[in-house]
Amino acid sequence: MKQVMFLCTGNTCRSQMAEGFARELGRGLMEAYSAGLMPTGVVHPWAVAVMAEEGIDISGQRSKGIDRDHLQKVDIIVTLCGNAEASCPMTPPEIRRIHWPIDDPVGAEGTEGEIMSAFRKASDEIKRKMTELIHSLGRGEDHV
Repeated sequence: MKQVMFLCTGNTCRSQMAEGFARELGRGLMEAYSAGLMPTGVVHPWAVAVMAEEGIDISGQRSKGIDRDHLQKVDIIVTLCGNAEASCPMTPPEIRRIHWPIDDPVGAEGTEGEIMSAFRKASDEIKRKMTELIHSLGRGEDHV
């Protein structure tokens, strides 16, 4: 079973959604973790709501910082923002690194419907990329 770490800046939204999808869709193939470079301490309530629409409960997850010892032992690191990609601590070369550039819905403006639409768009992109990753792991591929 592969250990996968999802990294973002605040660990409040995208990395939390990725962890939720990985735990649900990747059951039996991966152990999922998420962390932030500068964790906010909270999971965004709209991220929780959008994931609930998918039938995935992330309300018990918490925003946390990077455990550097654990980071050195995972199989795959997935960064979900440019800051995390650029600032991720050094890891051994055998750890596979993947970047998913997903727009941050936390900065969305407009009506509540427009903001929720931004969260759904991010969720849909993460789910699509997660499905691709899971398929590659299930086939034993080393690339995505």
